[in-house]
Amino acid sequence: MTVKLAITGKGGSGKTTITKGFMQVLKEMFPEKSILLFDNDLSSELGHSFGLDIRNTIYGIRSGKHEYKTGIPEDMTKQEFIEWAMEDIVVTLDDNVDIIVSWFVGSKDCRCPITKLINDAVNKLINRYDIVIFDCEFDLKYLNQLVDCEIDSTIIVANPTEESAHLANRIEEFSSKFAAGTQIGVVINKVDSSDLASVYELLKKYDLDVLGVIPFDPELKNNSMSRESQVVQNAIKDFYFRLNLPQIKH
Repeated sequence: MTVKLAITGKGGSGKTTITKGFMQVLKEMFPEKSILLFDNDLSSELGHSFGLDIRNTIYGIRSGKHEYKTGIPEDMTKQEFIEWAMEDIVVTLDDNVDIIVSWFVGSKDCRCPITKLINDAVNKLINRYDIVIFDCEFDLKYLNQLVDCEIDSTIIVANPTEESAHLANRIEEFSSKFAAGTQIGVVINKVDSSDLASVYELLKKYDLDVLGVIPFDPELKNNSMSRESQVVQNAIKDFYFRLNLPQIKH
């Protein structure tokens, strides 16, 4: 069964860095598992963080503007074509990790047949992997407009400010109906360790379910393009046991 993790939050909160951090941690914990990184953020920064400029997207399939790497096979149904096209835009990062980019998505209100065809094809693709990590837009609504799938754990990334805590509270409200019955909580990113007490007071004020805290990493200034951070990976390992994700058996 595929395990699905969604990373949401305001742009600039550190979603892409944390998405990559989870990928590295999960690769280390479960080296035999296949992982799909699913970039559902309109900025498409996840691909850029690997040094890739991914132009072939799910939107390109929907709009008919995608240029395929190979000739289009003949005698396919529309559903088979969409599934074939989806495979064509998956980019391999290493032996066990792939990435796909959605970019613009259609509204669920759209009754055109391709909306359901894409939903079904995305679900089929997702179910081929052991683990899928979604780098989402602001909340889960944008992902839900693309595909109906149950998320095992949703993380809202927030920064240690009044504005960010307020926004995290709103994101939780907006996302809760799409995460009904599953785990949803907040990870506070870029925390100054000398100011933890005030951070927890802030979170208490907004009654947020805090899954973990990630310290500020000054080294990210030197890795701003790659979004690589050992500090982030170590912090994820520290709170990973709280998540509704596969755990290592001792």
